[in-house]
Amino acid sequence: MLNYDLEASTYDRTRGGDARAASAAEAVETLLPADVGSLADLACGTGIVTARLSARRVVGVDLSQGMARVASGRLPGRVTVADVTRLPLADASVDAVVMIWLLHLLDHATSAAALSEAARVLRPGGTLITTVDKEAAYFATPCDTADLIAPVRALSLTPQSDAAPRVAGLVAALDLEPSGQTTFPGDGQGHSPRAWAAALLAHRPAWTKNADARALTELCDRLRALPDQETPRPDPVYRLARFTKASTGAI
Repeated sequence: MLNYDLEASTYDRTRGGDARAASAAEAVETLLPADVGSLADLACGTGIVTARLSARRVVGVDLSQGMARVASGRLPGRVTVADVTRLPLADASVDAVVMIWLLHLLDHATSAAALSEAARVLRPGGTLITTVDKEAAYFATPCDTADLIAPVRALSLTPQSDAAPRVAGLVAALDLEPSGQTTFPGDGQGHSPRAWAAALLAHRPAWTKNADARALTELCDRLRALPDQETPRPDPVYRLARFTKASTGAI
């Protein structure tokens, strides 16, 4: 996992910046009910998305002090450093919980604990919004690089913490039911064939660590043989899932 304290100062610039954040926030807004007044953004990072939701009473939570320091510049007095499995929030205290690009970073036990905490702090009838299936985002739009990479990825991918069926099953046990979904583009994040080959050889993303070494080398050779080596392919398309907590009943 990245050292987010060290990455904080350059994170936005290297992850799509304002364009990606605006797309993410707009997608979140389409899923938020009109009556949401208070919102907790877990793993808020630099606050670049959180700040765009700040018309509501927003609190940002992040484990990284470096990220929280940057976020505090955007949301003075509304960012706290905390573990998402031990939130400094009271039971049933917020109308909505948002988790953007969080669950895929966590192992299965920790992601389950984070979802349980989100359910705890949500009021009855509250809304949980989370990204799911992040690793699939680059393969949502067919193109030559995706066609080459997808078969090798499928053989190397381990069960993901943010897999949509897994998340739905975990939150169902917490009295949250599916209530909507949408997608948004990772503006400016499409990779060229050359960039893909370099990333795969550097074992990014994580599934490449499980790939057969010969298959990975052959894949990179095929990527380098594609035309338009410096031309970025389609941007990734991220998925958001919305769940609603039961209006009555205990977790």
